[in-house]
Amino acid sequence: MRHLMIPTSTTQPALRAALLMCVSAVFFALMAVMIRLASSELHAFQIAFFRCFFGFIFTIPLVWHHGPSLLRTDRFGLYLVRCGIGIFSMLSGFWAVVHLPLAQAVALTYSTPLFVTIGAALVLHEVVRARRWTAVLVGFAGVLVIVRPFDIDITFATWVALASAALSAAASISIKFLSRTEKPDTIVFYSTAIWVPLALGPALYVWITPTGWTWAWVVLAGLFGTLGHMFWTRAYKLGDASALTPITYLQLPIVTVFAWILFGEVLDRYTLIGALIVFASNLYIAHRESQVARRAVTDAEIGGDTSSSR
Repeated sequence: MRHLMIPTSTTQPALRAALLMCVSAVFFALMAVMIRLASSELHAFQIAFFRCFFGFIFTIPLVWHHGPSLLRTDRFGLYLVRCGIGIFSMLSGFWAVVHLPLAQAVALTYSTPLFVTIGAALVLHEVVRARRWTAVLVGFAGVLVIVRPFDIDITFATWVALASAALSAAASISIKFLSRTEKPDTIVFYSTAIWVPLALGPALYVWITPTGWTWAWVVLAGLFGTLGHMFWTRAYKLGDASALTPITYLQLPIVTVFAWILFGEVLDRYTLIGALIVFASNLYIAHRESQVARRAVTDAEIGGDTSSSR
């Protein structure tokens, strides 16, 4: 019966990766709330800069903790590509959070796992089978319910949010590439460091010096964003991109509660129905990934038992 058991060494990393992604989702949800609070005074581009700047400040202790070895890398070119994609995703995502109902903006980011699945197949060469492709198509149908493309009231911000989701997927793929050789904290440090000058240019065009509580919101946005990024990279170090990304859906109930309490926003039925469709499709993707992984481990165990008995 031993070959029917899933080895602890295999299940533990997968469980840790899922838990890390859950924590990451909570911090990113809190960051979205801070962005909306800061938007009462600041432009989205300036908020993005402060998120990067204070986020970088919070990564400096990582150098003290790890020592100079944290800065060693031979993948700096890939960091530049990753950060170039990431900054466009961040700017467009922050802009969408400011100009859309908070729950809708976050719900549209749910399309990211669908783009990740496509990217994982094309770039990472992860095996994507027919059932997962079907789930991707169902997921896109859910995105259409949220977007309502035939509704005359569709806004430019909606398309910006979708563009941010696609760019975020590309950033996730690049993180998976980097995580093959780089330490998670090295990825976080270089990403935040490179983002600061990239975000400064757009911020200067709309610069207003923050006052009062706005300083607290942008500092917390940097803190929550960095913490979310740290747990995110650690999760990708342990698990598959296509299986982990659906866990980010934990953000929706969190931001929905805060949006209702702080801004009086109510989740509309199209956003709710579309989010549930996308959630279900990606939950199925994650379930299929788990089944495939367990089957592979079982087959390997059977093969190992057979070979050892010869």
